[in-house]
Amino acid sequence: MPMSSSIHHLLGAVPEPLRPEAARRYAAHGPALHSCLHRLYGEAHGFEQWYGSLLSAVGELHGARGVELAALDTARAAQPDWFLGQQMLGYCGYVDRLGGDLRGVAARIPHLQELGVRYLHLLPFLKMREGENDGGFAVASFEEVDPRFGSNADLEALTGKLRSAGISLCADFILNHVADDHDWARGAREGDERLRKFFHVFPGRSQADSYERTLGQVFPQAAPGNFTHVPALDGWAWTTFYPYQWDLNWSNPEVFAAMAATLLRLANRGVEVFRLDSTAFLWKREGTNCMNQPEAHLILQALRALASIAAPGVLLKAEAIVPMRELPAYFGQPAQPECHIAYHSSLMAAAWGALAEQDAALVRSVVAGTPPLPPNASWLSYVRCHDDIGWNVLRAEASEAGDPQARLAAISRFFAGANGSFARGEAFQSSDPHAAHGSNGMAASLAGLEVASDVEAETLALRRLLLLHGLVLGFGALPVLYMGDELGQANDYSFRQRPDRAMDSRWLQRPLLDEQRFSERHDSSTQAGRVYAALRALVAARQRIPALAAGEPRALLPSAPPVLALQRGPGFLALYNFSGKPQPFTLQGHWSDTIERRTLSGEITLAPWAMQWLLRDN
Repeated sequence: MPMSSSIHHLLGAVPEPLRPEAARRYAAHGPALHSCLHRLYGEAHGFEQWYGSLLSAVGELHGARGVELAALDTARAAQPDWFLGQQMLGYCGYVDRLGGDLRGVAARIPHLQELGVRYLHLLPFLKMREGENDGGFAVASFEEVDPRFGSNADLEALTGKLRSAGISLCADFILNHVADDHDWARGAREGDERLRKFFHVFPGRSQADSYERTLGQVFPQAAPGNFTHVPALDGWAWTTFYPYQWDLNWSNPEVFAAMAATLLRLANRGVEVFRLDSTAFLWKREGTNCMNQPEAHLILQALRALASIAAPGVLLKAEAIVPMRELPAYFGQPAQPECHIAYHSSLMAAAWGALAEQDAALVRSVVAGTPPLPPNASWLSYVRCHDDIGWNVLRAEASEAGDPQARLAAISRFFAGANGSFARGEAFQSSDPHAAHGSNGMAASLAGLEVASDVEAETLALRRLLLLHGLVLGFGALPVLYMGDELGQANDYSFRQRPDRAMDSRWLQRPLLDEQRFSERHDSSTQAGRVYAALRALVAARQRIPALAAGEPRALLPSAPPVLALQRGPGFLALYNFSGKPQPFTLQGHWSDTIERRTLSGEITLAPWAMQWLLRDN
C-alpha cells in the first residue's frame, strides 16, 4: 500500500464534516510521519498494513476530539508561536502537594491567575504502582487517574476549568518505561508472548552484560545496574531506572502504536502539553550508552507529526537532561520538527554553580553556547523542579577552567552545606561514579533563606532567590515556577521517616504547600509575603517587556567576573551580580530600572547578590 493511498485509512475513521481538515493536515504532516516510521519499522513484515491500522486509530481519536479542543486546535495551528510571548509563565507541582486531589487543584486556579500562570505542569497523576513508584513515574495505567487524586471525570473537569482561565495543563508522559504492575508487564509475566515483546528481556545474563559494559547508571546507589532478573519471565528485564520500571522496547512497532494512541487519548481529555519523560533513553544499541540515539529522535518526530494531524493544539516538551551540545537536536529540523519545548537544564545548573563560586563564568559560558531557537520553539527555564540539580550537564563548561570533576564536586559540597555555606541541601546519586553528585533542596533553602537568622541574612538570601528567578524570567524561554518557591518554602525533611522515600533525597523539594505561608502571602511583615511580593513584581515587569519573549535575540556584554550582563534586543539589559560583594558596571546611555522606576546612567554599583532589569531611554 503506497503512502499516498494510506490517507483513506485516516479519513475513513474521521466523521465526514472533519475530513477536509484531516486531509489538509495529513497532506502537511503525513509525509514526515510515514518517512520516520518507515525508517524505524519499514523492514518489518507487513509494515504498510500496520501503518494503515495506525492511521485508522488516529482518525478515530481525531474524530473523538471535543468541540472546545477542536477549536483550540484551529486557533493554535493558525498561530503556532502562541506560547512564546513574555506573558507565558508556567507553574509546576504535585497534585497532592498542591491541592490534595484534582478538585483541590481546581480550587487553586485563582492563585495561579494571581501569579500570571498560563501553563500548569502537574507531576504524575495517572494510576501508579502500588508501594514504591518513583514519585509516580512508575505508571501502572495510562488510562486512568490514580484513585487518590480523583477520576477521569475530575481530570476532564479540571482541564475545562483551566482552559476557561487561560491555563494549559501539562502532564508527564513517561515514554521509556512502565511499572511492573502495568497490564503489559502483568501479561508478559503470565506468558503472553506478544506482550513479552513490549519489553527487552534476555534469557541469560551474557547479553545483558554485553550492554552493561557501555551503559551509565542513573541510580548507582539505590538501584545499581540496568537489568533485573524476573523469575516469572525466566530472564533479565531492562530496567534503566528502578527494578520495578521495565523499559519499553520501541523497536517493536506495536509499542509505538500503543503509546501514540495513549498520548492522543490523554490529549482528548484536555491535556495540552506533554512532558516527554526520559526521551534520551528510548533506543538501545549495543556498544553505546544507549542515549540520544538517532532512532529516539525519529520516534519523537513521528509523535510530533501524529499530534500535528490529530491534535495540533498540543505541545510536546523534551525532558532530555543532556549537555548543551546534544540538546538542540530535540527541536528537530524545520522540515522535520520534533519537540516544541526543551528543558534548559544547563542554564539552571550553571546559575546555581555561579552562586556557589561567586563568579558568573559558568552561566556566561552556557549563555554563549546556547544557539538561537528554531521557529515556533522555546527553551524551558527554571530555578528548581522535583528532580535533582544534575551537575554532569556542565562538564564541558566546567572544563574551561581546570579539572571539571573537582570543580563540580566543590559546588556539590557547597550546596550540601559544607565549609560554612549558606546553603542547606543534600548530595544526590551520580550517574557517573567518578563525577560530582547532583544536589537536592528547595530553592529557598539552597539560597540561604532557611538558615537566615537576622534581617541582613534574610535580605541577602532573598536577593539570591530573586537573582535566580530574574535570570530564568529574563533569559528568553518559557519560565516555570516551582510550587512553594513563590512563598519561600524550605526543605521538607519528613521523608526521612518514610522507608519508601528515605533513600531518595529528592523528597526534600516535594513539600506540601504550606498553608500558613500561603495565608501570609499578601502580608509584607512576613517572610512569605516579602518573597511573594518581590516575585510577583518581577513577573509583572516581565509581562510589560516584549524584549523578554522567548525568541528575542540575546547578547553578552563585558562585565566584572561575578556579573552577568545580558542584553535582549537593542533596548533591554539585565544585570546579575553572582557575588556577595558590590560590583561596578558602566552603562552606555540612559536607562530606566523597570522594578524601582528610576533612571540610571554612567557607572552604577550592583549590590551584593542583586539584579537589575533596565530599559533604554529613548
